[in-house]
Amino acid sequence: MTQQPPQSAQPPASSFYDEIGGADTIRRIVARFYEGVAGDALLRPMYPEADLGPAEERFRLFLMQYWGGPSTYSELRGHPRLRMRHAPYPVDEAARDRWLLHFRAALDDAGLTAEQDARFWDYVTHAATFMINTPG
Repeated sequence: MTQQPPQSAQPPASSFYDEIGGADTIRRIVARFYEGVAGDALLRPMYPEADLGPAEERFRLFLMQYWGGPSTYSELRGHPRLRMRHAPYPVDEAARDRWLLHFRAALDDAGLTAEQDARFWDYVTHAATFMINTPG
C-alpha cells in the first residue's frame, strides 16, 4: 500500500515575478529602460561605467529578487542599500522624473495587465522618490 502525501501539502504560491512572466519580462523591461537612459543627458552621467551592461544586470537582478524571483542579487551584492548606493549621485526631482519617464516607457512596452502595471509602477514611483537626495 503506497502512502499519499497529506492533503494539506499545497504547491507554493506564485509570486508577482512568476505572474508577470519571470526573468524574460524583467529582462525586457530593464533593457528598454536602459535604452532610454543611454541617450539621456541628465541621467547618463550617473552611470560612470563606459558600458551600461553591468548597471543593467544589477538592476535586473535586483528587480527579479524584489518581485519574488531568484535571490542572486543578494548572493552577489548583499543587502540592496539603495540610498547608500545612490548617495554619490545628485538625485533631484528632475532626475527622478527623467528616470520615471524611461521606466514608464519600459512598462508600456512590457504588455502587463493593468493591475500588474499599476503594482509595478507604484513600487518604482515610490522607490524613485525615496532616492531623491538633492534639493531641486
